[in-house]
Amino acid sequence: MSPVIIPENLPATEQLTNENIFVMNTRRATTQDIRPLQFLVLNLMPTKITTETQILRLLSNNLIQIELTFMQMATYESKNTPKSHLDSFYTTFKEIYNKRYDAMIITGAPVELMNFEDVDYWTEFTDILDWAHERIHSCMFICWAAQAAMYHYYGIGKRNLNKKLSGIYKHKVINKTANLTRGFDDYFDAPHSRYTEAITEEIRKQEDLEILVDSELAGPHILASIDRRRLFITGHPEYDRETLKTEYIRDINKGLKIDVPHNYFIDDNPEKGINVTWKSHANLLYANWINYYVYQETDYDLNK
Repeated sequence: MSPVIIPENLPATEQLTNENIFVMNTRRATTQDIRPLQFLVLNLMPTKITTETQILRLLSNNLIQIELTFMQMATYESKNTPKSHLDSFYTTFKEIYNKRYDAMIITGAPVELMNFEDVDYWTEFTDILDWAHERIHSCMFICWAAQAAMYHYYGIGKRNLNKKLSGIYKHKVINKTANLTRGFDDYFDAPHSRYTEAITEEIRKQEDLEILVDSELAGPHILASIDRRRLFITGHPEYDRETLKTEYIRDINKGLKIDVPHNYFIDDNPEKGINVTWKSHANLLYANWINYYVYQETDYDLNK
């Protein structure tokens, strides 16, 4: 199995190694005569180190070698990640502007209740989206990034929910012949954690978008452009076992009136432990994306 190539001393390395997930450092990778896929990860989450590990865990579970570049916003200063970590492992848009990548992942961000244009880094974010259309073959947008990208590319708005959508929800595969859903069960579980949703009626009017996976309770979950170069994931398949629990406790401690995450704890009782029912399809989602939409479609020469 060919692993993800990660920088020397990235904190995620030790944890992934302890989980028996194969990762490779840059020094070892340079001795292999193969072109790794070049992936760019724009990490907008405040807990960047945790998110790095979640994304790396899914990218590592495939047969194709991937070299990762992490990027942060230059127009926003992270308050929850040490500057030393960002200086060591992150780049900025200006520094990679002239490069090309096989694929990009943009994570969610805790700004969903704000109007898009009111987000501090909105101008830089949209510049990156426009640049990605020319410089990156395939992009995956997660949660807020999915809403923001659909708004920028297609003018699709969002609306606030009556209460937070949090938990593990059942989803139905709508397009069973898409390469992205190859091997999926007819129904599968996936985590969601958000206060807003993209407006489904506007999505269905957009000829360039297809809903591949839908949910009666959570709405469209996996959407793709017709050319399959843009994937929009409204949930969080990358979430760990404890992530929703951590968010739930955080919200309770803030004094928020929050429901127990849906279908997450055994018998919906936080004292009984956690049902993990989403990881296999999360791994399959990423494996299919990497293989069918990136590896099989991009040229050996990135400049082409």
